[in-house]
Formats: sequence, structure tokens, C-alpha cells
Amino acid sequence: MKSITVVPYNPDWPQLFEREAKEITRALGGNCLQVHHVGSTAVPGLAAKPKIDIIGVVKDPDQAIVNLEAAGFDYRGEWNIPFKFNFTKRGELEVNLHVFEADHPEIELNLLFRDYLRAHPLALAEYAALKAVLLNQKESFEKNNPLFTGYTLGKDAFIRQVLQKAGFNRLRLLKCTHHLEWQAAKEFRQKYFFDKVPVDDPYTWTFNHNDHVHLVLCQGTHVVGYAHLQLWPHQRAAMRIIVIDEPFRNQGFGRHFLTLCEEWLNRQGYQSLHVESSPLAYAFYKKHNYQTMPFEDPDGYESDPQDIAIGKIL
Repeated sequence: MKSITVVPYNPDWPQLFEREAKEITRALGGNCLQVHHVGSTAVPGLAAKPKIDIIGVVKDPDQAIVNLEAAGFDYRGEWNIPFKFNFTKRGELEVNLHVFEADHPEIELNLLFRDYLRAHPLALAEYAALKAVLLNQKESFEKNNPLFTGYTLGKDAFIRQVLQKAGFNRLRLLKCTHHLEWQAAKEFRQKYFFDKVPVDDPYTWTFNHNDHVHLVLCQGTHVVGYAHLQLWPHQRAAMRIIVIDEPFRNQGFGRHFLTLCEEWLNRQGYQSLHVESSPLAYAFYKKHNYQTMPFEDPDGYESDPQDIAIGKIL
């Protein structure tokens, strides 16, 4: 059971942000491009957890890790958003620092959400009321997935609704975390793969396995694609599934999704991505520089005799 504290709006929060922003800018030096106050403490009048959420935009996130750890921040990894670098600082003032490279879609997402609440008092009041309701629910204090409590997950539908009204429409890569993302992943797997057999998805156990990564591609708040990656030893990975929902095909989403998966794997230290391609998908992979390469599945699963073993050095 996790403790969650939400307090009335504190008019000192903007000044506390400014103080932290100066320290962050000083620590990052020439690597720093922008610093933004985001989250509920950035919205006047909104009750919030007494933690200052800050976005830092940098040229080189790896160098930012070195600089920020030296300044007293703890690096916490990317959580559920690829290419996001999360830091915390605990003490008299608690800070959550979210570091991105320039043009990461989560920067725009957070600023749009903040600014919409600032400009729309009814939405602010609705969000405050939702928080109060969630704080009276036992499941809000429980973790039903490795990352977030029910309190955090319970705000997801409202946040998506606000982002739609605010016009957010960027393409974003996410690890499956929230209910809507998992629901889309399960539907895409069944509809585009296992209904063809037909059989119920026999691999749902991979949803809770550290060697399997389930990703969605969203346009704004709508899931348009799904991918299942398996992480192998020796810096190798396998693309088990990648699919774009039918209404969104032939718009470049597949290329964009594949490129993001490759870049994310490369950032994690993986050196090659392997695929057992169907004859139908073979031309897509060839167009993106995949070549004949042994699949060599360490789990020893039997291959479909029609599939073609290809891969790419990342």
C-alpha cells in the first residue's frame, strides 16, 4: 500500500520551480536548451502532490545523466516512455525531473495539458474533483503494474480527453502501461495474428516477462500500431510482432514505428534486430535495409516454414 499525499495549491510553487530551474540550468551548462514547469504544481489553484515536476530539454541526454547526478539528482531510467530520462531529488523539496532531447512529443504533450488547465477553469475543477474521488478509493493506493499506482492510472482517461480537446496529434512511442494501451495491444494481436489460425493468443504470459517489451505507437491519444520485442542475450533482439491498424496503413506509420523501435533498442545497447518475416512483409523489411541473417532463437521455438529469417545491424 503506497502513501499518496495531495495538498491544496501552494502559491510558493512557482518560486520553488524557479530556484530549481536555476540549479538545473547551472548543472547542465551548455547542454541545456529549455526548462519548463509542468504537472499540477504548475497550474494555479490546483491541488497537487507537493513535488515540483520539471522538464529539461537537452542536446545530449547521456551527458545530462553525468551532470545531474553530480548535482544531487538520482537517475531513475525511462519508466514507460522511451527516450525519456527521469530523475528525482528528495529532501526538503521533492523534485521530479523529466529530461528529453529537443522535439520529443512528450514536451508538447505536457505543455499543452498544463496550458489547457490554466486556461479552462471548468477542466481544472473537474480534474481536482477526479483527484478527490480517486483518493477515496482503496485501489488508488495499490500498484497493479510495476510502475504506477491506481491513482496515477485512474487519471489517464481524463488526461487523454484534455489532450484531444487541446489538439495534441503527435506520434508517440509508449511502453504498454495504461489500460487503453494494453487493450489495444491485445486486440491487435488477436485480430491481426491469432484470429487467422484461429486460436486464443497463447503468449499473453509475455505481458509480465522482463525479456518481452510491448510497445504502442499513438497518434495523439489514439493507438495506431503495436510491436512486441523480445530481448535476447548477447545484445540481440527479435521483432515478434509489428502491426499498424488497418485504417492507418500506407501513411508512413510503419516506417516511423520500425525506426523508433530500432533507435530504442540501439539506445539500450542492442546490436542487432532479428525478424522471421512472412513473405507478405518481406518487401517492407528489405526497403528498410534488412538482410538475410540467421534467426537463431535461443528459446528454440519452431519457425513457420514460409517465414524468411532476416535481420539488421543496429
